[in-house]
Amino acid sequence: MAEQSTQHNRSQQNRGGNNSRGRRNDRVHAGQTLREEKQFEEIVISIDRVARVVKGGRRFRFKALVVVGDKKGKVGVGVSKGQDVQVAVQKATDVAKKHLIVVPIKNGTIPHDIEVKVCGARVLLKPAAPGTGIIAGGVVRNIIGVVGATDMLSKSLGSSNKVNIAYATIEALRQLVPRDQWVTTSQKKPASLKKSDGARKVAAQKVEE
Repeated sequence: MAEQSTQHNRSQQNRGGNNSRGRRNDRVHAGQTLREEKQFEEIVISIDRVARVVKGGRRFRFKALVVVGDKKGKVGVGVSKGQDVQVAVQKATDVAKKHLIVVPIKNGTIPHDIEVKVCGARVLLKPAAPGTGIIAGGVVRNIIGVVGATDMLSKSLGSSNKVNIAYATIEALRQLVPRDQWVTTSQKKPASLKKSDGARKVAAQKVEE
């Protein structure tokens, strides 16, 4: 009987050890998945309470404005509504991740000036010299902060509606053109090509004579 009781205790201890090891593994896997999912940084810009008038009175919900970015040139903005704040933020985050854009960032700033108007909001973005920092405020600063730029000048003009300012900022970043795609950029010819062109002109003159 004593041997059976000791074996029973050992089996229970082994089961307990296996269970604790399983729980520990579950926690490790959960931590890994959270680190994998944290590819984008999420910032809740604003949360507003909205109401819809129905037959029985008013029905209140929450509207969330969220910006996501990886600080490597990808950024997106999403707006959504929900019955509570958490649901609205999660839905807005999903919308933002589905509408990501790639911003041409070089040397920590944007390639050129740009001004965009969306509804009543106008946003002006300008490149800045290294060490200037991000000169912006409110919604524009939150969006530029997750893009990955370190030096930029900006000005928000017109409407103070946060949703319109966010859309105007995203549209301005979307319309940026990288420097190597500019039509007005002059490409200098190599010295060998210049010499060959000069030789052709001399040969053509000799033939005409």
